[in-house]
Amino acid sequence: MTEHHDALETRSPDAREADLFARLPAVLSAAMQAPAYARHLGHIDPAAITDRNALSTLPVLRKADLPALQKGALPFGGFVPGQPGAFGRLFTSPGPIFEPEGTGTDPWGAARGLFAAGFRPGDIVLNTFGYHLTPGGFIMDSGARALGCAVIPAGPGNTEQQMEVIAAYKPSAYAGTPDFLKILVEAAESRGVDISCIKRAVVSGAAFPPSLQTWVRERGIDAYQLYATADLGIIAYETSARDGMVLNENLIVEIVRPGTGDPVAQGEVGEIVVTNLDPHHPQIRLAVGDLTALMPGLSACGRTNARIRGWLGRADQTAKIKGMFVRPEQVAEIAKRHSEIAKLRLVVGRADEADTMTLKAEIYAEPAGFVDAVSASLQQITKLRGVVEILPLGALPNDGKVIADERPVG
Repeated sequence: MTEHHDALETRSPDAREADLFARLPAVLSAAMQAPAYARHLGHIDPAAITDRNALSTLPVLRKADLPALQKGALPFGGFVPGQPGAFGRLFTSPGPIFEPEGTGTDPWGAARGLFAAGFRPGDIVLNTFGYHLTPGGFIMDSGARALGCAVIPAGPGNTEQQMEVIAAYKPSAYAGTPDFLKILVEAAESRGVDISCIKRAVVSGAAFPPSLQTWVRERGIDAYQLYATADLGIIAYETSARDGMVLNENLIVEIVRPGTGDPVAQGEVGEIVVTNLDPHHPQIRLAVGDLTALMPGLSACGRTNARIRGWLGRADQTAKIKGMFVRPEQVAEIAKRHSEIAKLRLVVGRADEADTMTLKAEIYAEPAGFVDAVSASLQQITKLRGVVEILPLGALPNDGKVIADERPVG
């Protein structure tokens, strides 16, 4: 599949960057019409935010904080400039987090990812994502219909009825979690039901390990992964190149060090931060809580947007140590106090029936008294004592961990 959804996918990276940042100031101005965003962003000049360096000076908004923020000013916490009635649909996701859906044809940007997976006009799509209160089902539904596909709004579960629907409509494509795809295939095999009509699939919402990928492929289904969140829709999607996931258009994606808003070097694992370009529902530097890394070069499929390695874990690494919560933000604050530090990792362990902390530090230089100074910062910021261990540059793993809880379970 070498064709593309539209010309945006193959424009030069420089042209894309120029377009995104030319549109950003208007979106920032719209965001500042929402009272909570006006407070959050402060007295910024939207017209001055025209490149990634300028964007990185704005504060991140953590998705993990949204439930509490929204509870204080229902439904959206003051972060949406429009009224709830101005949107197409209104959802709630676990947290709870309340999310509006735009009124456009493909408000979640799903069509591009479905097209990359081979979905085409006239396809019949069995959509097993949920339609009840959460947006998952509608994300895929709107994208598939924007492509000219017919959609069976099946939702999850009800395996027997799903067998009947497949036999009647003979869908050519599946959308849902990889786990439920396996359940459906196994159910069909055990009942002698022919579901060979399903030739392609998009999967999201759960891990899709190589073993399951092989299992699905052996049954004649060409499955592609989508990386999506309930608030932003499709952030990245797998293509025929099978080499990372291409970022969606109309999003500015940054990878930052967990606990900060500081972008990491290309290839380093960090937290995904997304800015959309929807003035109706602007989301500015939303830290979604997942880890990934940017990949070098361009995809062999011909799409020119940047690629990520996919989901590499959770960025929220808060640990309770000796009864005290220690957060990645606190570890980042230690690094800010000492310019000699390149990278930190707080390792939590257990010895003699007590919690232990070892702060492992990659450093550029070690001036006199450095270890004592960092130890003092560690205690002052976390209110806990710990050991500081000096490491050479590059010694820590590239896995995005700021706090590694290595205490035995059980």
